[in-house]
Amino acid sequence: MNTADAKRILETSLICANQALQVRDLRTLFNDELGADTIKTLLQELQQDWSHRGVELVCVASGWRFQSRPEMREYLDRLNPEKPPRYTRATLETLAIIAYRQPVTRGDMEDIRGVTINSLLLKQLEDRGWVEVIGHREAPGRPALYATTKQFLDDLGLSSLDQLPLMENPAEQLSALGGLGGLGDASDQLELEDAPADPPVPDAPPTDSPEENPPT
Repeated sequence: MNTADAKRILETSLICANQALQVRDLRTLFNDELGADTIKTLLQELQQDWSHRGVELVCVASGWRFQSRPEMREYLDRLNPEKPPRYTRATLETLAIIAYRQPVTRGDMEDIRGVTINSLLLKQLEDRGWVEVIGHREAPGRPALYATTKQFLDDLGLSSLDQLPLMENPAEQLSALGGLGGLGDASDQLELEDAPADPPVPDAPPTDSPEENPPT
């Protein structure tokens, strides 16, 4: 099989796939006759082939996929004018803290934000598929440790957390996430809305309740 045929097979498979494909998946197209390095080289050539089009080939956390370029969203939204869901600033600030400080507990987030975090806020992020509990800290109450997911990276168009912009404080981290402009790329476009401030964290916060930190 020549290079042109191999690239055409890869291109067709990725365009028709309903999810990102990893290199090991793509190797099955060729009965493992092409090595991983060869596949990656062909994918990089495909990236160049599509570099001047409205669709681009990218490598995200879940694998390789075709997606529309950010500058095309303005036009694509006209085909689907439904208003995207709105997330409060508190929600996005919490997401930024998890993304940059993970793994973190709810108490860690409250210390950074200086306010009590509503359990429904964390549930919203979990239901969206952006964060998950990856374990529990060996501390009184065994608080849950939160981290971001592959879906979060996929929606940002990133392959790893190392590609997040380097920022120090929560405000910069929130701006950095918004600046990436990719959280809505694969699904919904995030928008900020003003919301009442969260209640301040008390000087002596109570221990985590069993409901929020169930025993393992």
